[in-house]
Amino acid sequence: MNATVLRRRALMLEQAPGHPLFLFALRADELLKIADFSRIRRDEGGNLLGYQRDKVRAHVQGILDFLDSSKNFVPFPHAIILAFPSTVEFQKVRGPKISDEEIGEAGTLFIPVPGPGDRKPAWILDGQQRALALAQCKHKGMPVPVCALVADDLETQRDQFIRVNNTRPLSKSLIGELLPEVDTLLPPRLAAKKAPSALCDLLSRDPQSPFFGIIRRASTPTGKTGHRQEVVTDTALIRMLEHSLQDTGGCLFPYRDMSTGETDFTAIHKALCLFWGAVKATWPEAWGLSPQQSRLMHSVGLLAMGRLMDRLMWDIRPDDPQAEATILAALVRLSPHCHWTSGVWAELGDMDWNQLQNLPNHVRMLSSHLIRTHLGQGRISG
Repeated sequence: MNATVLRRRALMLEQAPGHPLFLFALRADELLKIADFSRIRRDEGGNLLGYQRDKVRAHVQGILDFLDSSKNFVPFPHAIILAFPSTVEFQKVRGPKISDEEIGEAGTLFIPVPGPGDRKPAWILDGQQRALALAQCKHKGMPVPVCALVADDLETQRDQFIRVNNTRPLSKSLIGELLPEVDTLLPPRLAAKKAPSALCDLLSRDPQSPFFGIIRRASTPTGKTGHRQEVVTDTALIRMLEHSLQDTGGCLFPYRDMSTGETDFTAIHKALCLFWGAVKATWPEAWGLSPQQSRLMHSVGLLAMGRLMDRLMWDIRPDDPQAEATILAALVRLSPHCHWTSGVWAELGDMDWNQLQNLPNHVRMLSSHLIRTHLGQGRISG
């Protein structure tokens, strides 16, 4: 790298007259040498400055773990978006065009490299966490795709920052369905959801599962009538499974080796089918209805029943011949105290059956009621 100027082959696209866009590559260790962040803050007069949030340490570490993975190389195609000042020079390649249909001009981009304490020429509009991780990763020479626009003023940069980062994020349902198919190293937050997502997929596809055909997934097509027969939200089911697998009090916790990440899916699947099969048999009139018609199929019901499952199933072995009868007997005793499709939850402050919502307080109250009733400890106050 030249002491004062970084030269890079680039493609210039002119999307509108006077508004060039440059496509090129930088090495991982070059990014933060020429680009900086415009941190969001306010001056003494209360005026807003900058637009970037502070770095999210866990996110940066997750990307860094991905980049430094000892597994086989995985492409890193995510482009960093920069804002350059108009003083950055672009020199077109001499010679005739290949054809009249060309949509870009090839050439060389000359990027000034600042000395110690000098201001960097570029601002990062998108890719702050990625740039920080790339600067720390072991693969210093890895080429990173970069897209750069020309924007001298803060207003234009802020406008572009909002537009770039205002796209709709991937739905949790789509991410949950994709996770079991990913074999590469994942950030901790996503890795923790991989086993629950795989179990949800298994429950959805197994004809012997009580959830067969009723779990709504991102890939499930809508029927010709515009209505779905899938009534259970996969995100709620994954949340319930995630809690049971990761919480030390969860009935599925013993089936996962936290040191190796290995999970006994066969035993877990059998335990889940035992418990939820008994739930389906105890409340057949509430099973398979839409959440609007049955709070058992609603997120609040699934999460609360999941907490009951953790308590009830902790002392039951799935391979015990009496397991099914024991679970069913416990749920039948509980049945008169549940109002999934009609009536009033007297134990919850006379709350109507359909007033229960997917709120932490409601999930907590309903879970407590179910567990306390199961244990025979009497009524609770709403």
